Order: sequence, then structure tokens, then C-alpha cells
Amino acid sequence: MLASLAALGVTVATVAVAAGVPASAETSASDRQQAYTAAAGEFGVPVDVLLGVSYLESRWDANAGQPSTSAGYGPMHLTDAAYLAAQPVAADDTVAPEDARGDDDRPAAKAIEAPADTPDPAALQTMDVAAQLTGASKEDLRTDPAANIRGGAALLSAYQKQIEGPTGSDSDPAAWYGAVARYSGADDETAAAAFADEVYAQIAAGASRTTDDGAAVNLTAAAVNPVKSWLDRLHLRKLARPDGLECPVNLDCEWIPAPYEQYGPGAGDYGNHDLGNRPAQQKIEYIVIHDTEGTYPGVINLVQDPTYLGWHYTIRSNDGHIAQHIKAKDVGWHAGNWYVNAKSIGIEHEGFAAKGTWYTEAMYRTSSKLVRYLALRLGIPLDRQHIIGHDNVPGTTPSTVAGMHWDPGPYWDWSHYMDLLGAPIWNLGTPYGGVVTIKPNYATNQPAFTGCVTAGVLCAPHGSGSVILHTAPDASSPLLSDFYLDKGKPATMLVSDHGARAETGQQYAIADRQGDWTAIWYLGQKGWFYNPASNPAAAWSTGLVAKPKAGKTSIPVYGRAYPEAAAYPAGVPVQAQAAMTGYVLAAGQRYVVGGLNMPGEYYRAVTFDGSGPGDWTVIRGQEKYVQIQFGHRIMYVKQADVDIVPAFLP
Repeated sequence: MLASLAALGVTVATVAVAAGVPASAETSASDRQQAYTAAAGEFGVPVDVLLGVSYLESRWDANAGQPSTSAGYGPMHLTDAAYLAAQPVAADDTVAPEDARGDDDRPAAKAIEAPADTPDPAALQTMDVAAQLTGASKEDLRTDPAANIRGGAALLSAYQKQIEGPTGSDSDPAAWYGAVARYSGADDETAAAAFADEVYAQIAAGASRTTDDGAAVNLTAAAVNPVKSWLDRLHLRKLARPDGLECPVNLDCEWIPAPYEQYGPGAGDYGNHDLGNRPAQQKIEYIVIHDTEGTYPGVINLVQDPTYLGWHYTIRSNDGHIAQHIKAKDVGWHAGNWYVNAKSIGIEHEGFAAKGTWYTEAMYRTSSKLVRYLALRLGIPLDRQHIIGHDNVPGTTPSTVAGMHWDPGPYWDWSHYMDLLGAPIWNLGTPYGGVVTIKPNYATNQPAFTGCVTAGVLCAPHGSGSVILHTAPDASSPLLSDFYLDKGKPATMLVSDHGARAETGQQYAIADRQGDWTAIWYLGQKGWFYNPASNPAAAWSTGLVAKPKAGKTSIPVYGRAYPEAAAYPAGVPVQAQAAMTGYVLAAGQRYVVGGLNMPGEYYRAVTFDGSGPGDWTVIRGQEKYVQIQFGHRIMYVKQADVDIVPAFLP
């Protein structure tokens, strides 16, 4: 359990519940602004501070009482990890484990398992203290936004008293810097300060939005120069920032290295990543967004295990703290596809794709700043063909497709994330431009997924960036089928089954239109989605599309772009380029191009010291590939097999 009230230097009597305001009283969405004002007055917190903290946690959303990916509830992100951990976990339909290394030339890397977590109680169990301070039940604090806001105000007040700062709703917001930093739950000074700086930047900028449950909330911009010396009274640990850390200087980052170590007698008995010389030797094309499926401390333990897996960065949910583990030049084992691993940076975000339904604003902001920094530094386009989820990475061969992971899942808000990256999704075309960019209204788009907590049971309604695809322009028609995931049957609404699911930011060629319905080419089929002009699920766009070269009835698609056999030096085993025979890209179909003139490449790395034949070299062929958006995942076709044309041409 987290710090007791005594440790905070306060008692329940200190912040007693105001007479006549029951802790469980619900406030309608239309009164949400008043809920912030009332809670600020009751607990002696400047309302701008309360609104600023809440915005950085949840953007004021209630999230229907569902948990964040780090066990936080409500607009104030009151954490209750113990409660969430006690909930049942749905059975996953994955039929085979993913090999995170994804290299046919090596034995499978150790499978990912749920990490043994040792969470920081102060960061992940603030609900207990909020309940004691307010007298509200934990159920009310989880589900009633007004009670939750009171709980957050009570915590801020208690933190301010702990450091003997001035209190009162009319006190100077500048003097609350220490309490705001403490609210982050961070255990180091730099992380706590980074959170507080974001809150005060938001206060200065102001904000106004309608929340997910229809509440209009406003934070009027106010110039506040915070007194940062209050941070000293928290007595947090100070982290050294080593030279060479690949992270923006204004973000809170630390170096926790993933070990490159030999742990057995064989030349291939090493982990948990490979050395490389990127981008000088091989261009980095992708940044892969993951979630951890475990809490931050346990995942950090795993990445330091040489017998396990390695990725480049981990981001903590409650405050956005970043740990770097592998240099950009080196290759992580994270995406289940060696071709993608060799050409990507992997970023893990603390959270769960199904069990938690939303990600904190603090994590979205830090992640977007890191990704933008890396993309600009490495020349990676800021679009959804190159900033991809783990769920967008293709299987390498037909046998690996079913086991590929599906994080960060349908609750990751790609539209908001692209806004933060400075690459928003615009409507730049007309219905006749030939392309759509998926972009439903995240808050109101709430597909009826199942299996988030209990197998076969509907998930709680929640916003999503996913659009569901049908076989006909009719909501009662069957869903599309993914040959490898659904075995010829219609896809399901299981939260992990994306066999008939297009995601925000992905682009598809228009196949047909009928009334309020639009069809796209998807996995060799026409996929129909409801797309009325009054509430569009996609933006009209244009671009280049690939179609089978004239005279070809169909062409193969691949999960990787490996070189032709003639490109391999003597002694180096040829890596087979296995076509996905269960997928058909037939004449008449078109798919949006994400990359052109991509040479077939294989980065050879199978021994610890680089002593194997051809080790630590990039084998590059003459054959060129085209990246396409084939289904939920990207795929590759040989450039010689396709014609590339503007989407608006027939």
C-alpha cells in the first residue's frame, strides 16, 4: 500500500468532507466544470492547478470508469493497481507465441511472458489515500467523475501540506509546483519536474474541449511562473544523465542498458539484441509502438536479462518517464519480424492492450516528443506507413502470422498521437481521389469488442480508433475474414482479432461506394464500413496505389523484403522469401503505397562476436519491393509485379 495519511502529515479530519456534499454524489456532465471549481474550493487548491493536472492525466475524460493502462481511474487518474490486478484476464486466441527476433536463421528467442512486477506503490495505489481523505468509497472514486475530481483535489492538498506550502483556492498557483510534481508519482526529481513543467505549460496555453461523456470544460490561459524551488522539499533521488543518451534534452530520460552478453558456450548463445551500424549501414524505416503488457518495474527487470528480449525505449505511464536500453545503431528483438527489427526502433509503453482501456496524456506527450526527435534525426516520415503499431507488423511466413502480437490495440488514440507529433490527419481530397485515411471520431466510435476482461463478454464501451469492416454495405452482414487468423470464417469482435479492422491513420484504396457506406481493398476483399457525411469514419485522400501489372491475374504478397538468392555470398544461407499463399492480390485490386524502390535486404547477425559467415553485414539485392497497406498489417510486393499509378486514375 502507498504512503499512509500519517506519512503525508495529514489526517482525515484535516481535509474532512464538506457538510452536505456526500462523497458518492454524481455530477452530470454538464456540471463538470463546476465539479472542478467546487473541489478546488473544498480542498483549498487553485482551480487552474487542479484543471492542469487533470488535463495532463486524462484530458478531463471520464473513460466510463474504466482503467488506464497503468491502473488509473477517472479524470484525475487515481490509481488502484491492486483492484485491477485482481480482475480476471481474458483468454487470448493466439495460437502460437511470437518469436520477437523473427529470424529464420536462428532459434526462436525466449517467448514473452507476463513479467514479475514489483510496482512502486506510491505511483500505482493513490486510490487508497484519496478514499481516506475524502470519505468516498473506492467504487465511487473509480466510477463517479465528481468524486474522482474531489479525490484528486484532496491528494494535491495533502501533498501541498506535506511540503508546508501555502494552501487555499486563492493561493498563488506558482507555489504549487512541488505538489504538482508529487502528483506524478515519480520517484526521481527530473521525472517529477518534467510532469510539473507540462502541467504549467498547459496552464499557460489554456485548453477547451468536450470530454468523452459530453462535458464542456475550459481552462483559461494564465501566465504563471512556477516557483521550482518547492521541488526540493520532496527530497527525490537525482538521476545522472549520461553523455550519448538519444533523447531530447527537455525530456526526462535515463540509461538502463539492455545487456549484450554471451550466456552460453555457443556462438549464438547471446542476447538480448544485436550490434549494428545504423543508419550508416542500413536505413531505419520504422518506429514501432508497443505496449508492455506489464507494469514498468517488472518490464525494466526483463529488459536487463541477457537471455530475454531487447527494445530501444520504455515509457512509464503515470509521468511519461523514458528509459533508453539500446542505441539506435543497434538492432532490438521486439517486433517478431527480423526484416522490420533490422530497420526499426522499438518503443514500449507501460500498459495493457485490453485490460486497461486508455493511455495517459503524460505518456502520449512524452512518447510523441521522443518519436518526433527520432524521426527528424533518422529521416523517418511522420506518417502511419512508418510510425506503426506492433499490430501493423506483418508475419514473416504463413506459419508465423497467427502468433504475431496485436498491441497497442484498438484503444490507442492514433488521431491524438499524430496531432501531438505535428502530423495531423487531414481531409485533403474528395470522394473521387481514390484513397481514404481512416479517422473515426475516437470518443464516439465505440465498437462492441469482447474479451477485454472475460472471454466472450462485451468490453466496457470506450472510444476507439478502429473501424470494423463488413462483407456488404449492411451492418448485419458478416465481417471480413483473415485467412491466417480466422481460418476462412468471418472475423470476430474479440478485442485481439483484427482480421476485419482498419485503424486510424492507415490508408486504403477505395473499392466502391454505396450510400453512406464505403468499401476499401483489404486482404484481397472488399471491406465495407459505415461512413456517413454527417459523422465520417475516414478522411478523403489521394496518393499512389499499387495494382498487379497488366497481364497478371494475381501477384504474391510477402511479410518481408528479402534479397534474391543470387545476392547471398558464399557460405551464407539463403533466406527464403515465402509468399503468403493464403492471401490473394488479384487483378482489379489496388493498395496504397507506403514505400517505393525498397531494395531487398537481409542483415546477417547470428554470432556474438560477428565471426559467422557474412555476419554484421547487410546483404542487399537488386530486386526492388513496394510496401503496401494490405490489411491491418503492412505487407510487401515485388516492384516488378505491380504498376504504380495515382489513385484517382482508373
